[in-house]
Amino acid sequence: MTVSLPTPDQLRAVAAQCGLHLTDDAVTSYLGLMQGMTEAYNAVGAMPDELPAVTYPRTPGYRPDGAENSRNAWYRKARVQGAASGKLKGRTVALKDNIMLAGVPMMNGASTLEGYVPEFDATIVTRMLDAGAEIAGKVHCEYFCLSGGSHTNATGPVHNPHRMGYSAGGSSSGSGVVVALGEVDMAIGGDQGGSIRMPSSFCGTYGMKPTWGLVPYTGIMPIEVFIDHAGPITANVADNALLLEVIAGDDGYDPRIKAPQVPAYTEALGQGVAGMRIGVLKEGFEQEGAEAAVNESVREAAKRFASLGATVEEVSVPMHLLAPAIWMPIGVQGLTQTMMFGDGYGTSRSDLYATSLMDRHRGWRGQADSLSETTKVLMMFGTHVNNHFGPRHYGKAVNVSRRLKAAYDRVLAEFDLLLMPTTPMKATPLPAAGAGAEEIFARALEPTTNTLPFDITHHPAMSLPCGMADGLPIGLMLVGRHFEETVIYRAAHAFEQAGDWKRM
Repeated sequence: MTVSLPTPDQLRAVAAQCGLHLTDDAVTSYLGLMQGMTEAYNAVGAMPDELPAVTYPRTPGYRPDGAENSRNAWYRKARVQGAASGKLKGRTVALKDNIMLAGVPMMNGASTLEGYVPEFDATIVTRMLDAGAEIAGKVHCEYFCLSGGSHTNATGPVHNPHRMGYSAGGSSSGSGVVVALGEVDMAIGGDQGGSIRMPSSFCGTYGMKPTWGLVPYTGIMPIEVFIDHAGPITANVADNALLLEVIAGDDGYDPRIKAPQVPAYTEALGQGVAGMRIGVLKEGFEQEGAEAAVNESVREAAKRFASLGATVEEVSVPMHLLAPAIWMPIGVQGLTQTMMFGDGYGTSRSDLYATSLMDRHRGWRGQADSLSETTKVLMMFGTHVNNHFGPRHYGKAVNVSRRLKAAYDRVLAEFDLLLMPTTPMKATPLPAAGAGAEEIFARALEPTTNTLPFDITHHPAMSLPCGMADGLPIGLMLVGRHFEETVIYRAAHAFEQAGDWKRM
């Protein structure tokens, strides 16, 4: 893409945008000064990009339909066979469709991105293939991942694996469904407000949002650097721990990475919970829309931990109820400036930029009316705040998030884990065709209240199924200290082994 010198009229328009007033002589002068800059940009444009090699053969695959895709969970089926041996040999993995798989189309749930084909594999994809996994394809997610429900994908809603017409949770909706149905062994989800844990809660799977800075986000379409997480969704705890072992650790690209050393998470399995201290978070049961059946099931699960030898006590973090307000400026202005007006990436960080994605995603501006209702509302409000108030609320929210983190850490200094419902409710009916923006937006945000706090405090948090109500799963969330995923896996595995969650 060649950069051209502005015309005099274009320069005057740019000057006005910057609050400048140029004379005709200044226009001539500045155009001359910009000539060298234009040449530098075009010199960079002519250079070959610096991208990782693609080493495993693959084809673009195909879009399944009918009985092969009854829940609308799959976007593309495209099998990529990994190494001949490794920790994941014999395991099949589905990728959330914001994760780059070279040569296979990716749309991130959005009509405006339909037809984009990545040029390189995400770091975690390469790691899974190197470990012997077989990638089974790409599964649907919500429109630019901006929904906790499963109703905003441009191709239509993703249906719950236990009941058609009900939400599968978002935004990693397809990931939860294909694991719950047994169509793959494992899946990868992304989590900025709960998007690994909410599908796990609604679908009855195990979903780990790792500590921020543990799993590289390289080659995954970002929303906002402060809250971007990727992690495993699986049908059991052992597979979850195994997959995290493979995908975690520094890749030399992602500036988020804070923990280059990765423990053997599978070694935590089978150790039991005797001697552990678990704090039942009082405020986690007090969210708007909380269902009595969900709260009761999670409290019964807490008693089960006690019967297994853990010390279980109620704890209180009043600030937990303020977390959605703290998340809002970070999420809204972050996605507006980075994902939307920053063409998916923005600037000012040392990352591996998918410039082809940036070029393609830039085209949303000419198709904005086709964006999802959640994207429209969040982007318009973020733009309004940027125009009239600037980014100070984003900055203050990041500052205040440290106080929220400290509030959890004070409790976690005395307890090994926090316990609460993953989502205040079980799966809800999908909005009907033609539903208004109010219903679409409400179904997108209502499951997030317990999950999104830990995206801004960066604590690891895992959803595990703990029962059923009216034929739909209920999710229990365990939250641990930073980089202590092993403690979560130890407790989750003990709970899983204690009985069939569907009969609890």
